Amino acid sequence: MKQESADKKKAKILLLFALITIAFVIFVAILLYWAQIDRKLPRLQTSESSTALRGDIISSDGFTIARSQKLYKAMVDTRNINKDKKDIFVKLYSLYSKDDPKRVENLITKYSGNVVLSYQINSKEAKHLEELASNLIRLGVFVSFEDPKSGLAYLRGLSIVESGESRTYPYKDLLSPIVGYVKKIEEGNITKVEGVKGVERYYQDYFKPIQDSLLIAPRDVANSSILNRYSKVKRRIDGYSAELSVSLKLQKMVEKTIDNYAKELNAKEIIVGVMDAKSSQMLLLASSRRFNPNKIERRDYPSLNASATEYVFEPGSVMKTIMFSLLLKEGQVNPYDLIRTYGGEYKLGKHTIKDTRKLEEWISAEDAIAYSSNVGSAQLAQKLDSIAFYQGLKDFGFASKSGIELPYENVGNIPSLQRFNSEIYKATVGYGYGMRANFMQILKAYNVFNNNGRLVQPKLVKNFIGNDGQKHQFEQEEPKQVITPAIAKRVKRVLIKAVQKGTGKNAYVEGLEIGGKTGTAHIAKDGGYANIYNGSFFGFVNDGKSSYTIGVLSREPKKAYHYFGSQSAAPIFKEVVNILVEEGYLTPQKN
Repeated sequence: MKQESADKKKAKILLLFALITIAFVIFVAILLYWAQIDRKLPRLQTSESSTALRGDIISSDGFTIARSQKLYKAMVDTRNINKDKKDIFVKLYSLYSKDDPKRVENLITKYSGNVVLSYQINSKEAKHLEELASNLIRLGVFVSFEDPKSGLAYLRGLSIVESGESRTYPYKDLLSPIVGYVKKIEEGNITKVEGVKGVERYYQDYFKPIQDSLLIAPRDVANSSILNRYSKVKRRIDGYSAELSVSLKLQKMVEKTIDNYAKELNAKEIIVGVMDAKSSQMLLLASSRRFNPNKIERRDYPSLNASATEYVFEPGSVMKTIMFSLLLKEGQVNPYDLIRTYGGEYKLGKHTIKDTRKLEEWISAEDAIAYSSNVGSAQLAQKLDSIAFYQGLKDFGFASKSGIELPYENVGNIPSLQRFNSEIYKATVGYGYGMRANFMQILKAYNVFNNNGRLVQPKLVKNFIGNDGQKHQFEQEEPKQVITPAIAKRVKRVLIKAVQKGTGKNAYVEGLEIGGKTGTAHIAKDGGYANIYNGSFFGFVNDGKSSYTIGVLSREPKKAYHYFGSQSAAPIFKEVVNILVEEGYLTPQKN
């Protein structure tokens, strides 16, 4: 009996032990199970990030020409919307986001699950929508949804998250196409922008965002981040902002002026540039062909290129001044040497060179420039050695980039050295045919005469501004002495004479030192020269304190008898000078 009782007792103990063991195994298994699945518990660590933005473009007078702003997307899980309060959600969301209620209702009715309501929400709207999301939960508009697969309950409601950045141009077509435009690119789930044309493209590597902000840190029960030695923090560093040398006010006034002239002259385009002769900074660079970078349409395509550097043309008579300065440099001419005009027609080989106006039978070498004689210039060009002529044009910057901060510059061309052995090539290049140049190359070359013979690189950007507000400037290239100061001064006197007595009379403004040269050039088409022209005027204006070099190009003016540079470009030059006086850049001297 005793043995039987002991066996029963022993069996009960073994059974109890087995039950305890099984229970322990089940307990451990449950712990392992819950440890390996996402229980949707509050995380003990928080991670926050903020996307860095592209730098701004600012005018010299403090106006923001281009800026970037953050965009957010609004998402809602339709399964969390209380069916009885769907109308409340639609009305409130549409009110806060300024969205179309019908569109919102169609979206949340058509799709089940997570739906993106908008990708184009700005920072202000995003903040208001975040407040709305909290209020909608409190009002019971959102209710928990139980996932039938996992059995877990979710309450996502309305979520507002960063979707990228957008680039805006507050002043629309002002300063285009110089500023340029951008295109959208996708980086992960974020929409970024990058430059395509203009300054936006040229300085893409400076404008682009440098570093997104990131915070990884523990958090307390109140959901606040705890900054300690285990935290990881990266500050947000936006791209550099660029401060232009261009004045927005001045640019706007000149753009309005050339818009009016483009209509009056029925011109394809008018380009104007004003350059500080000493600092080489551009006060303005304007075109009558512009576009709105906020909304580029098909009709804008011809205007997207910066014609100041991408359009090349035969310069015409403005090249006579360059040729004359090279003659002075080589000691091949005295300004008072006499040249015969042959009644306005001069035979050179099989070619006949004609003047557009009747001049005296004998004129001085400098008058051949001031009165723009093709006959006189053709004879003067023969005095230049072929190497000196070819290298002289290269020294003035032709067939090379002007250096201004615009991409895709077309450098044009000059004849090969061998061709300068031909009398006819010397003659035609001497008065601006047989070669091609862009607007900025000619403006840069003419600045030599207003800058003591030194060639400098034109600049659109004064400096870059970092996130700390510090301004950073590029080192300026050393000026290149192309001609001596004495020769530059002598050429200036010829250009002043051209304005006071010669072809540039329409550019004269009393009380200022003004000099310049007109240019009128046939446009080559289909292997010959069409009956269309480009008119130009390049020169300078000084008042004793300030010195500016100014260029005007009137492309294909069709108004009758206004294709000459003296009629289509010189009057615009005068208008620009008057604007500079009006805005205090110049002060005429009283007699």
